[in-house]
Parts: sequence; structure tokens; C-alpha cells
Amino acid sequence: MADISLNEIEERTANALIRHGATPWIAAEVARAVRAAESVGNRICGLYYLESYCQQLVTGRVKGKAEPVVTQPRPGAVMVDARYGFAQPAFARGIAPAAEAARANGVASLAIGHAHTCTSLGYFTEQIARRGLIGLGMTNASPIVAAPGGKTRVIGTNPIAFSVPDGAGGIAMQFDQSTTVVALGKITMAKAAGTRIPEGWAVDADGHPTTDPEAALAGSLISIGGYKGWGLGLMAELLAAGMTGGVVSRAVKPLKAPEGPPHDLGQYYLLMDPDLSGAFFDRLAQVAEAAAQDQGTRMPGQTRTAQDPVNVADPLWAQVQQLAG
Repeated sequence: MADISLNEIEERTANALIRHGATPWIAAEVARAVRAAESVGNRICGLYYLESYCQQLVTGRVKGKAEPVVTQPRPGAVMVDARYGFAQPAFARGIAPAAEAARANGVASLAIGHAHTCTSLGYFTEQIARRGLIGLGMTNASPIVAAPGGKTRVIGTNPIAFSVPDGAGGIAMQFDQSTTVVALGKITMAKAAGTRIPEGWAVDADGHPTTDPEAALAGSLISIGGYKGWGLGLMAELLAAGMTGGVVSRAVKPLKAPEGPPHDLGQYYLLMDPDLSGAFFDRLAQVAEAAAQDQGTRMPGQTRTAQDPVNVADPLWAQVQQLAG
């Protein structure tokens, strides 16, 4: 393991992306997201994805020079066409007009269509909260989840993220979670490490519980809370695809496959002005106090702190250096 500074992670990531075909400003936006993921130990959404980004830039599965197009068809609705490019620059172009619309109307939506996977959804809702707004986001992904009791893949892990401002420029609450028991990346990492997975994470191709990550990848993941998580996953599916013009999960090829059609995914965000009722921050304080009254309890996201430098596995850092040239 090596201790690597966040600045170096961001710089090497941007260099690698530029070297494989991304324009500098687009590479910078993606590199900033990789840096943020690594800073809080979110390995699945950090450097772990860099090789895939570079491979897909070369094959054209993601368009590294695509300039996002922003429109506002309604006063409270901002839409961004990512044009089969990365989600991060598309969000960067859309967040300012969406925030302005939320303050003008009390609530606004930001729909990003025809985008590459956004990896860490909470990275985006946190940016909404740091602008003083409540952020709710959802997206879909390649199909890996069957209906409870079934075995045919219908939807992706379809995460939902929620970020709440504290009224002083910080974050009072944040969660970012898949609607499955575990994220797909944890299965692929277990397979790479040659380890078993806990029972209850996945079923095999015949719909039977399995602890074999390879069998899990050939089968499907289990929705968190059974039908409850399945319903949340379906909600994310309909909004992420239907409100953005992106495709449904069943039309998405494996996200890290080097070749194939663009992901064409959608990310759908709601931005809400907490000052609308005049009571939000008072109620937030009451709930936060109640949530923290027992030892070891807290609001989600309260113990998350950024680290710098961070530990990076030697083989992974060697790969990053090679990609960056």
C-alpha cells in the first residue's frame, strides 16, 4: 500500500483521461469526482473505475469531447443532454440554472440524459446541499436485479441519494445507497480477491441463494428489504429513464465492458428550497437531537471525514501511473 495525496490522485486521473481522449475541462470534472470518492474511502467509485473510463474513451463507448447541452423547457425543470459523454461535466453545466430555478419556484428538477454512469450519486446531491438546497437523486444501471422470488434481471442496483444542508454551508445529513443489499462493485471486488460473499447478498442463475461471487454475477442481486427495496428500485428506474430520456436498465450493457454502445443512462435530481416553509431547520434540529441521543447513534453521514493522503494498493497505483503515461 502507498500513501498518495488527493492532489496527486486528481492530477494523475485527469492526465490519464486526457491521454485517452477527454478534453481538459471534462477530464478535470471527472478527476474531481474520483478524488472525492477516494477521500472518503469509496473505492468502488474512485480509481477502481479509471481503467474502464480510459478503455471506453478509446473505443468511443463514452464520448470524451461531448459538450453537454442545457435547456429549460419549464420554469422548474432543467434538462441536460450529456450527448453520451460523462455525467460529471453534464451535472456541472446544469447545477447553476437548476439551483436558481429551485430558489425561484421552491422546487426544481434537474434531468441529465444520455450520460455515462455517474458512479457516486451522493457526490452530486452533496453539491446541491452545499448550495443550501435539499438534494434528492436517483439513477439506474445495467440489469442485475430480479423481482423478489424471480430470477430474470429487470433493473440495476438503482441507487438513491439524499443530502440535507445544515443552514451554515455544511451537510446535516447524507446517505447514498443502492436499492440492493449491496452494491455490485462489492461482488466484483470479492471475485477479484477470491473471497466468498455473505449469504443474502445474491442468488444464482436459478434463483437460489449463493455465497459464490461468480455465481452471483451470473445470477442477480437481492433488493434491500425484499419488496420494499424492489419498489424503490422501480421508482428510481422510472424516474431515471422516463424523466431524462435515458434507457431502461435492461438496455444497458455491463458498465465496465470496454466496448459496446454508450451507457445512455439518466440521472434525475430534485432540488428543494428548505426556506419555503420557514420551519425546516427547526425541525431538522429536533430530529438530529433525537437521532443522536443514544450512545453511538447519529444522523447519516455525520461521521464521514475526508482523508488526505489515502492508501492506494500498489498494483492499482501502478496501473494509474501507466494510464497517465
